[in-house]
Amino acid sequence: MTMPWNRQKSEPSVERDYGDGDSLKLLPLWSIILAILVFVGSQWFFDSVPPPHRRPGSMPMHLIMCYMTSAALASYVLLIGYVSRDVRRRNMQAALWILIAVVMPGGIGAVVYFLLRQPIMIRCPNCSTELTSGVHYCPQCRFQVAPVCGQCFRGLQTTDAFCPQCGHNVAEDHAPCRLRDYNPDSD
Repeated sequence: MTMPWNRQKSEPSVERDYGDGDSLKLLPLWSIILAILVFVGSQWFFDSVPPPHRRPGSMPMHLIMCYMTSAALASYVLLIGYVSRDVRRRNMQAALWILIAVVMPGGIGAVVYFLLRQPIMIRCPNCSTELTSGVHYCPQCRFQVAPVCGQCFRGLQTTDAFCPQCGHNVAEDHAPCRLRDYNPDSD
């Protein structure tokens, strides 16, 4: 697995990396299609079943309630689809959490999932130890997996010239090549 700061532009992504901007890719296609079908089907159902009491002026409220109910049901299907894909990404028991999200009413199961889900794990490129995504060094082999300041040892972006915490000149640290940005002018 290549780290985001070490990935070349021309390198194809073999492993899916659902970063901050890729949240919609966590919705599986089956849940999107099922949500559309649920929305359209519930709209058809509510439109075909007349309201029990026909009062003058009650039709706009009936339409609003039909739309809101259909949207809530479709959103619930999308939420279950999101949980089904996110649970696998976090190496948790998929069947258990999908069952909890489906069975517990009103989306409470999904809220419980979001409260109790485990952090995303990454693998050390050197020894393949599972690490939480916020670490800078592997605890097994001391391999540096993320850039850090050489003075205060806090995390950095690869584009930082100076440490935002202590102001240290990062160029003096002689960071490993895998953690430096590619600069075509330096060749």
